[in-house]
Amino acid sequence: MLQSTLLFAAPGDLPISLIAALFGLLIGSFLNVVIHRLPIMMQRESDNYVAEESGQPHPHTARYNLVVPRSACPHCGHQITAMENIPVLSWLALRGKCSSCKAPISARYPLVELLTAALSFLVVWKLGSGGAGLGGLFFLYSLIAMTFIDYDTKLLPDDLTYPLIWAGLLININATFVPLRDAVIGAAAGYLALWSVYWLFKLVTGKDGMGYGDFKLLAALGAWLGWAMLPMIILLSSVVGALVGVALIVFARRARNNPIPFGPYLAAAGLIVLLYGAPLAAFTMGVVQP
Repeated sequence: MLQSTLLFAAPGDLPISLIAALFGLLIGSFLNVVIHRLPIMMQRESDNYVAEESGQPHPHTARYNLVVPRSACPHCGHQITAMENIPVLSWLALRGKCSSCKAPISARYPLVELLTAALSFLVVWKLGSGGAGLGGLFFLYSLIAMTFIDYDTKLLPDDLTYPLIWAGLLININATFVPLRDAVIGAAAGYLALWSVYWLFKLVTGKDGMGYGDFKLLAALGAWLGWAMLPMIILLSSVVGALVGVALIVFARRARNNPIPFGPYLAAAGLIVLLYGAPLAAFTMGVVQP
């Protein structure tokens, strides 16, 4: 009975939420690997495919995935030891520098770990540690990886968007978040909504307004949260995206013609709706109704 209580705690359980935060630190460390390596893996695969189609030898033959080779300093090649790979603490102990060549280590690594830990706490605090909570953690970790990859490369990998779509449909077989019918319609409507906007924008301007990865990400959010939440997700992501875009132009002097990826704003809106969709919907209805 005690073991069952520990494994499946209700929302608002502080000890279980703190355990989720500790687990989030470890997952955040792994997400740093995914964020860094997955785009490189995609590029290597693309290079090999082009070479093969051209009758040339593969330019990349050494194994490179999320496990091998071992993490190393990009400046001197020093392999990261286990003691140098403890989330947050190792970065602080090393003062943000490689132990061998003293080259700086980006502060984003511990920030991703801390962000993952904090949001893991919030997800389990809001959803508990049962099916909804565990599903919410998978949802969260996928969104964090996609957010930073899209920010860095303006790409949303199919290796992340497609599993998130299927996971959303599967978790809602038993209506964990929404009825399965709403999830299926949400996946289709999410894709078609941005697909339609993309082609309308392209017909009017002759330019690409967004990537196909954004269609797939909104499809995934629709699969998890249902079609009824799609307008709120689009509205929230657009508002946040506009505010951040203006701030970048004004304060960071980002060029107006420098494209800003939309994926991070969709991801943020999706997480907000997962955790606070019901009260937001109730508030919206209260404002709209006379």
